[in-house]
Amino acid sequence: MSGVVYQILTLFSRQNSTLCSLAVLSLQARQTHWQTTVLGLRTSLPMRAEPKKKKKVDPKREVALRDRLKKKLKKLERVPPELIPIEDFITPAKYLDETRVREPPRLSFEESERRALLMKAWSRYKQEQHEAEMKTISDALEAQREALEELRLESEELYQAALKRDQRLFPYESQGPCYTPPIPGYQAPEGKFNDITKVHTQ
Repeated sequence: MSGVVYQILTLFSRQNSTLCSLAVLSLQARQTHWQTTVLGLRTSLPMRAEPKKKKKVDPKREVALRDRLKKKLKKLERVPPELIPIEDFITPAKYLDETRVREPPRLSFEESERRALLMKAWSRYKQEQHEAEMKTISDALEAQREALEELRLESEELYQAALKRDQRLFPYESQGPCYTPPIPGYQAPEGKFNDITKVHTQ
């Protein structure tokens, strides 16, 4: 029997590849008792259904429905909208307990002395840096004053032109020394951001 089926499939494959694929599908699904023969082409039954008729809607009913919706909208407009609270800005009650006090870590005498000496050395360094900056600024101002006096003796027009404000100085960007030395491996906190939390209203 299998040899006959193979010969028929071979014959179909020579004539039409589409019929061959349909026959193969029929052969694969031949285990059940209700299947037709391998050579038969199965088609679905025509569905003789009518389209559903639309129900006629009463115009008075539509008007009443719209009136009801308008009344509901008016009621909602009278009540002020309640904003849904943002949980991120509400401190939980367990954190408001005054008994929860975090004690600072107790330092040894050597560690406290080391930190005090480090702070004094850092204060001396910042004081010297400040004095050097102030001296540089005062020297520059003094040199500028002397240069303007010499320029005024040479030409009054050049002196007045030198006193005018230079509009090309702005925008001016400058990066000076940091207040504290950099901490190795320090992760900077996130900067400013725009809060785009959705606010739901009634």
